[in-house]
Amino acid sequence: MDDAKDSGISRRELLILGSVSAASAAVLGTGEARAQTAGEAASRMKVTIHVNGTPHALELDTRTSLLDALREHLHLTGTKKGCDHGQCGACTVMVDGRRINSCLTLAVMHEGSKVTTIEGLGRPGALHVMQTAFVKHDGFQCGYCTPGQICSAVAVLAEIESGIPSHVTADVTAKPKVTVDELRERMSGNLCRCGAYSNIIDAIREVAGSRA
Repeated sequence: MDDAKDSGISRRELLILGSVSAASAAVLGTGEARAQTAGEAASRMKVTIHVNGTPHALELDTRTSLLDALREHLHLTGTKKGCDHGQCGACTVMVDGRRINSCLTLAVMHEGSKVTTIEGLGRPGALHVMQTAFVKHDGFQCGYCTPGQICSAVAVLAEIESGIPSHVTADVTAKPKVTVDELRERMSGNLCRCGAYSNIIDAIREVAGSRA
C-alpha cells in the first residue's frame, strides 16, 4: 500500500486496474484458444482413398503421411514403418499401379487414388503368387521388411513388362529382360537387414519365369 500511496494511486484505483488487467488477460487467452482451434480445423481435410478395392472417406490432418493413414486410421498394419525417411522401403505400397514409399507422401495428395497394400495382394489360403514364392524360397527371416519387399517385387515385374528401363538396362530402346542385375538394381531401395537378398531374387525370378 505504501507503493500505491507514493505513486499517487488510491487503493480503490489499484484494485480496479488489477481487475481490468486480469479481464484483459482472460479475453486474450480466449482469443488465442479460439485462434488455435480455428487453425487446427483449417489444417484438416477430407479425402477419399480407394484401398485394396474399398473406398475410404477420411478426415485427416493435412500433415498425415499415407503410411500413417493406412496404419493408424485404416488399421492396415501390414505396411511397416521402418526408417520413416524413405530409405528402407519397408513402407512400400502400390498407388495407381506404381510403387512408392508411403512414408514420403501425404495422404491428402491421393484423393481418388487406388492403393494396394500387402493385405490387398493375398490372404491366408489365397496367397498371391509372389507371396507363395517368397515362402518357398525363404525370402524372409524376421519378416519386417517382407510386405514392402513383396509389393515392390510385384511392381518391379510390372515395370519390366511395361518396358520401363533401369540404370543397368543396356539398351533403353529395347524391352528390359528379367536378369539378376535388373532385379538387384530395381529392388535396391528395399533393404533386408537379415540379408535374404539372394532368396528374394530367386523368388522373383520364379514368378517371372512362370509368367513367361
